[in-house]
Amino acid sequence: MQIFSFSPFGYEGSLVTVEVDLRRGIPAVDVVGLADGAVKESRERMKSAIRNSGFDFPMERVLISLSPADLKKEGAGFDLALALSVLESSSRKNGASFSGGPVLVMGELELSGALRPVRAVHAAASTAASAGITRCIVPYANAAEAREVAGMRVFGAESLADAFSALSDSSLFSEGLEERDAFVPDGAVEVEGVLFPAVSASGEFADVKAQPALVRALQIAAAGFHNVLAFGAPGCGKTLAMERFSGLLPLLTVEEAQSSTRIHSLAGLLPPNLPLLRVPPFRMPHQTASVEGICGGGVSCRPGEISLAHNGVLFLDEAAEFRSSVLQMLRVPLESGSITISRAGRSTVYPARFQLLMATNPCPCGNFGSESRICLCSAKAVEQYWRKFSAPLLDRIDIRVQVAEPSPNSDAVCQSTSELRVPVARAVKAQRARLGKRNAFLSPQEIDEFCAVSGSARDFLEDEISRKSFSQRAVSGVKKLSRTIADMAGSEEILAEHIEEAVSFRGNVGALSLFSGE
Repeated sequence: MQIFSFSPFGYEGSLVTVEVDLRRGIPAVDVVGLADGAVKESRERMKSAIRNSGFDFPMERVLISLSPADLKKEGAGFDLALALSVLESSSRKNGASFSGGPVLVMGELELSGALRPVRAVHAAASTAASAGITRCIVPYANAAEAREVAGMRVFGAESLADAFSALSDSSLFSEGLEERDAFVPDGAVEVEGVLFPAVSASGEFADVKAQPALVRALQIAAAGFHNVLAFGAPGCGKTLAMERFSGLLPLLTVEEAQSSTRIHSLAGLLPPNLPLLRVPPFRMPHQTASVEGICGGGVSCRPGEISLAHNGVLFLDEAAEFRSSVLQMLRVPLESGSITISRAGRSTVYPARFQLLMATNPCPCGNFGSESRICLCSAKAVEQYWRKFSAPLLDRIDIRVQVAEPSPNSDAVCQSTSELRVPVARAVKAQRARLGKRNAFLSPQEIDEFCAVSGSARDFLEDEISRKSFSQRAVSGVKKLSRTIADMAGSEEILAEHIEEAVSFRGNVGALSLFSGE
């Protein structure tokens, strides 16, 4: 029987073979194979856990080999694999027999023999399954995520004794799933054939007052996965509305959820006993975030905010307060949907297909363009403020909306989240049936095929292109945006009214028109 563990590095990680040799000599435990401090310390945890679980620790010299030998092994997730390998070798030497093929083992041991949950279990199970390993022993709290890997038979252990009993009895493993289980969160609702999470208080748009243009922009963005920039005076409701954006997003498909679950498992952010991350991630980093915090990095290439937001939303509130280097590094991931991180001769590629939402003031003091307040910023200060975004970054944002100051006496109430979801669901259903991808990700060839305009719609678009000097990327953005608006209306053809609304969101207004470069 071969026992494997897993060494997380980047998005991929590596399987590690655990081998034990019992030989004559002064009783001691040696660990070879480029183990870090946490792995070497596991020798003492392992000894105490074995004895406190009612087993006898072998009175021989124990050599534990972790291979491949040139791969650095980090973390406490090797504890259980080391302990089971020692017990299996000792028992086999005493005449016991073990059946079954190779098994993946992960878990951190307490001195009592109880197991603590570890990170990267979903990633480990996925990697093991692709290598032909169909059994795994993990802590009980991690068992749910491992069971979501197709074909993997899982045993969730609460202690070292439980894990050893599973090692000697294959019948204790749960049956492997032939297909990925379609886990659905509690309270999920179906709208127009598309599943949405239950509406929470933090996702209710009925609380947003007197901002119909912003709410419409967010509704379109949710339907087509388009990026949004909202700018307006402080207190006008930008953040309030954008924080509720996740309420408009449908549940991830099972395929999308697998990659998002893997990333959160690698980061150690997957909630206990959650099988699959079906609710789209919503990440809202602070303005002091570093480039490494946003794009990822560190010794083991941990995922950053843009990868944690994969298949979900990255919301930058007060976006102009972020470092220019942070804002500019978003350009490549927005275009490619992935990011490559290189550290010490190794590199990894994380998926980073996220939806960018940005909210900002129109100037440093926030009063530029206000009818009731005076702006104290000079023209140069306003220009420098907007230059932090750069024209190439703004060119990748299909929806730009100026948020007006609501009237103090206004009592206009937005539609509820449940009502706003209906057109979103209609558009998402159409996109899944068309190509299985969102409109924001259409290639140039797919834009020509599915976003063709004719007649008065084409004439209007050509006039706007000439008048506003749209770039080629801006033209593609308008076409994709109009395709989403048409899908929301249930129209197979893109009409002039759809193009007109798309241009109104793509066009520049307020301070943005002065400094965006279009």
